[in-house]
Amino acid sequence: MNGSIFFSSEELKCKCCGKSDMDNDFLAKLDEARSNSKTPYIITSGFRCKKHNAEVGGNENSLHTKGLAVDILADTDRKRADILISLIKAKFTHIGIGKDFIHVDMSKKCGIWLY
Repeated sequence: MNGSIFFSSEELKCKCCGKSDMDNDFLAKLDEARSNSKTPYIITSGFRCKKHNAEVGGNENSLHTKGLAVDILADTDRKRADILISLIKAKFTHIGIGKDFIHVDMSKKCGIWLY
């Protein structure tokens, strides 16, 4: 059990080793964002072990490895807008926007960037 209303351990687990060590405060905030969204959140990357993080080219200090980040499928303009608005309403302050996904994490940094 991971403490989330909307997200299962299965969808949040590392694609390499199966570990799913997500932070419960992060998940509570992610649940809040999802409850404000009309778009289902499909997690494309949740927890990552250090090996998997390196394999996908993740930052050495990636918050994915601490259970404090996810990537969410956002493959249309409408989905990107809805997910972004719901994340901001939930007071996430560190968000990256890619062509077909949105990265969100619990960094103390503040900003929105493009991949």
